Amino acid sequence: MSETKVEVEETKEELTLEKFEQAAEKVREVTLPTPLQYSEYFSGVCGNKVYLKPENLQRTGAYKIRGAYYKISTLSEEDKKKGLITASAGNHAQGVAYAARQCQVKAVVVMPTTTPLIKVERTRNLGAEVVLYGDVYDQACDKALELAKEHGYTFVHPFNDLDVATGQGSITYEIVKELPTVDYILVPIGGGGLATGVSAFAKLLNSHIKVIGVEPSGAACLTASLKAGKVVTLPSATTIADGTAVLTPGDKLFPYLKKNLDQVITIDDDELIAAFLDMVENHKMVVENSGLLTVAALRHLKGIKNKKVVSILSGGNMDVITMASVVQNGLIQRDRIFTVSVLLPDKPGMLAKVAGVISDSQGNVIKLDHNQFYSVNRNEAVELRVTIEAFGTDHKHKIMEALEKAGFPPKIKHTNL
Repeated sequence: MSETKVEVEETKEELTLEKFEQAAEKVREVTLPTPLQYSEYFSGVCGNKVYLKPENLQRTGAYKIRGAYYKISTLSEEDKKKGLITASAGNHAQGVAYAARQCQVKAVVVMPTTTPLIKVERTRNLGAEVVLYGDVYDQACDKALELAKEHGYTFVHPFNDLDVATGQGSITYEIVKELPTVDYILVPIGGGGLATGVSAFAKLLNSHIKVIGVEPSGAACLTASLKAGKVVTLPSATTIADGTAVLTPGDKLFPYLKKNLDQVITIDDDELIAAFLDMVENHKMVVENSGLLTVAALRHLKGIKNKKVVSILSGGNMDVITMASVVQNGLIQRDRIFTVSVLLPDKPGMLAKVAGVISDSQGNVIKLDHNQFYSVNRNEAVELRVTIEAFGTDHKHKIMEALEKAGFPPKIKHTNL
């Protein structure tokens, strides 16, 4: 994790209070209410009063419908008739598809080949034509622009568009209306559309509200750009937060981000895994990795105590295979699942003895691998690999100590379920 202070820069104001208010009113036609949820757990973690803005419960499963719908509402009838095209890793795709269907407009969406299947299928089910191209968003975007030129489609950028950003800013209106005394708003950053809208609107409503942007360390394009003092492109993006795996922040947005963001924090993937477990276990909500950036950032609010903090959960569109992988890795990361290897003579009853030691220590055996070919002399030693469920690190150590005392010194092995 790293953090970057943001230098203030003057901008030509195109994001006005009037436009934000218009957008907030317009998006109500298609959005669902996502009232703030106070989190006792996360409040205790960071020493602040934490509220969650659950856009993962939004129609289409993410905030993106706001910007997409508002943008389409500003288009001329001629531009709509041409048909729309966009590029997206998933959430903007569904937003555009849904908004286009509501407006009875054709929509084509170019998505990276790495996009989770659930996002691809949901986009198709909303009536959009889906084209899979490239490994990351930027490659998909280049393809979308190529198709727009070829077929005359109207291109709707997922973030580098001030109308789109204005629509996303409607989230701020709802936050401030519900919690007028909010001190901090944490917002995820991919290309910067959401962060631009949220931060600009927040500063217009109340200049004392602090807005902190959060991006994955494996795709920290805004952090790199802020350090360079200009928009730069990353050579690659590697993160489990696929919705924020962007190489280049929006150049139209960059001046607003510099002006209105008070700080930018970067988060490692391991922290997102832990945040997923925290969210599921304490709030019974599925939030995708990009949406968990602001949750992981709560643990890094240095010097901020007893403040009212809102974490925007930007989306919840996660496929079950990714979900299973995140849960497994999270449990391993927290020592709630671990694998040990013990050597024992190949004699009747030895396996039962090992199981008994683990059981007496309140461990739960979930997998066994008995390798009789570990040694040529089976009477001397065979290997038993045991995958065990524990309550956490302290409990894990107690189980290992019990095995040691019983004459079965354990060695930690890689856990693969």
